[in-house]
Amino acid sequence: MTPPPAAGLKAPSPDDVVRVRGGAAEVFALAKGDRLRAIDVEGGQDALFYAFAAEGRDGTALLGLPAGPAGALPDLLAANENAAAVRHRLAGHDLAKASGVALSGPQSAPGEALSLVAPDAMTCLLVVPAAPSTAEAVAPATDYRIEIARADSAARSGGEPAPPLAEPLLDIRIAAATAQTYRVKAGQYIQILDIDGRQCSDFLAFDAALMEQGVECGLDSTATRTLMGRAYPGPGLFSKFFDQQMRPMLEVVQDTCGRHDTFALACTTKYYDDMGYPGHDSCSENFNKVLGPLGLATRPGWPAINFFFNTVVNHDGTIGTDEPWSRPGDYVLMRALTDLVCASSSCADDIDPANGWNPTDIQVRVYGAEHAFPKAIATRMTPDSPPVFTKETAFHARIAPLSRRLVDYRGYWLANSFLADGAVAEYWACREKVAVIDLSALRKFEVLGPDAEALLDHAVTRDITKLAVGQVVYTALCYPHGGMLDDGTVFRLGPQQFRLVCGDPYVGVHLRELAKARGLNAWVRSSTDQLHNISVQGPKSRELLSRIIVTPPTQPSVQELGWFRLTIGRLGHAKGPPVVVSRTGYTGELGYEVWCHPRDGVALWDQVFEAGKPLGVAPMGLEALDMLRIEAGLIFANYEFSDETDPFEAGIGFAVPIVSKKGDFVGREALLKRKAEPQRKLVGLVIEGRESAHHGDPVFAGRARVGVVTSGMRSPILDQTIALARVDVGSSAVGTQIEIGKLDGHQKRLKATVVRLSHYDPDKSRVRA
Repeated sequence: MTPPPAAGLKAPSPDDVVRVRGGAAEVFALAKGDRLRAIDVEGGQDALFYAFAAEGRDGTALLGLPAGPAGALPDLLAANENAAAVRHRLAGHDLAKASGVALSGPQSAPGEALSLVAPDAMTCLLVVPAAPSTAEAVAPATDYRIEIARADSAARSGGEPAPPLAEPLLDIRIAAATAQTYRVKAGQYIQILDIDGRQCSDFLAFDAALMEQGVECGLDSTATRTLMGRAYPGPGLFSKFFDQQMRPMLEVVQDTCGRHDTFALACTTKYYDDMGYPGHDSCSENFNKVLGPLGLATRPGWPAINFFFNTVVNHDGTIGTDEPWSRPGDYVLMRALTDLVCASSSCADDIDPANGWNPTDIQVRVYGAEHAFPKAIATRMTPDSPPVFTKETAFHARIAPLSRRLVDYRGYWLANSFLADGAVAEYWACREKVAVIDLSALRKFEVLGPDAEALLDHAVTRDITKLAVGQVVYTALCYPHGGMLDDGTVFRLGPQQFRLVCGDPYVGVHLRELAKARGLNAWVRSSTDQLHNISVQGPKSRELLSRIIVTPPTQPSVQELGWFRLTIGRLGHAKGPPVVVSRTGYTGELGYEVWCHPRDGVALWDQVFEAGKPLGVAPMGLEALDMLRIEAGLIFANYEFSDETDPFEAGIGFAVPIVSKKGDFVGREALLKRKAEPQRKLVGLVIEGRESAHHGDPVFAGRARVGVVTSGMRSPILDQTIALARVDVGSSAVGTQIEIGKLDGHQKRLKATVVRLSHYDPDKSRVRA
């Protein structure tokens, strides 16, 4: 049952937004007069709402909602992933007697919302339960969004910092246009939090032991950039700040903004004087005021790490600034690697966009060394989406001990390469034996309902009406102007059940918008977190999987599985964990992908590697995968294609049956024109010598620039330097001689020849074997 919206209510402009993840629950408070809107983002999601008013009163009754059965809440929380935190925040309330109301269910439409006004203060709970899932029957629990418009402007979240990550040892508010010092011991954590958003905070750190000896040795941005190879560190491989002696001082653990600066000084008196504002506060002077009593000599300008400061180096070498990217509550979390004396400011600049023209406060918190905050980078799918931290895949427990080269790939920690042999050896394992790579970061969407086929047929370039149950097809998704949103594969699991696997999480939003615009009865539900996968690739991949995958008589065995087909089976034996196996991959070799529920990930990994020992199985990282896909001429988002590139220019014109496909699809009219008048083409290049070309290198025919390198490498198996390039059609014929520009494009050139794609096995005889 879905309660009707409160009469006359419009959707509020929210002061607070709460994201309730599928399978989780969240507690939030409403004051008298607050307006709430609870939204089933993807549709079809069960959700139960509870409200607790003062003196033990039932808040749902006060809100005029029909009370559901009492007594179910303890069981719901027992299966909830953050039950302990919820119980702590609801301490004092009788959960066993609480009655909840169902806000939505399996038939609720995407975006369906409940709106209400709180007649009194109350504590609310939204539970979004997760149904059981397996690889062949995914029942993804999807997000709910709570929007709250506060009746009392003083109660709005603006002006108050977000809740701490744990019990803080220090909790310091740094008023706008001021600075403060504080001490941190080795192992403790420092959180720099932007309370209201778009506010810069300069940060200094000094070795505490040396300072007691009268020696100033501080954090050094130049040493940090040199050693890290980055403008500023971030969680993952390049995470440390160094001092002037090139010793590590701090490690970045979490970052919800991802846009900072280490190019310039903290703002100085001279800057304001020169701009015509004599006597204006500056961060450097504020630092002098608080560091002077500690025995540090004053400086006209302090070299600082400028968190949330948005600078850009222009093509001509000039440095410009703009408003910060940080939103309310964004923060950077660092771990001290030695005892430190730190100083933080809230930047005083109100004469340019550096702080959004309005300096506000900064919060600094210090947490004890006993905590174990996970390393994570926050991303937002859309500008108004809540931040989502980097996640671990189902195979992380097995991969992490084998590699310290983990990188954030589309929101998941994946291995770039492994410690044992490195990327080149992993590459050869795939070419000659069998290799395994974790590709759980691929986005999966369950497309279900009576109009599921019609929705997908309209959204993608392939003819989905011809897709048989058990078949997989590679396709493009385009915008109306013909540029590519993404590429991916569509699995047909049943007459009205499809699974789309792609790279961009925005594809789900795109599909739901199309369904709504066309009035289609279809649900698009994100299943990435309920379906993780490894890719098993190489000439011995069939032999390996045949040893461990058992299929029923109604499904093809691994030995029988055709190219771009899927089968549903079990791991090890008839009662083993369920898996889906597809004969797909991204290497140009015979290969498969194995899909499982995350709870079965370790079992799958262990059985694959146990069965693969006699076959020479090896784990493989993203670096080796990139080498393999370039040789095979396979395209990659934001390299070979983007929203400025159509499928023909990206080299996948075969995925656009524009003549034979009878139904209309997004971008069809634009693609008809683009195909009739092609301007650019993706080609292969063989480059003279051993020097590699890289993404973005210009391609020339004489003086004129005619294209750009999209990807390049030194091919181990071909013993040639090769590249993929998008060039003018006049320079795309096989055998055409062109040059790749280095330096300014003219001082140095690499000679190259256009060749047939792909460089390795262009007839795909190996992948079809």
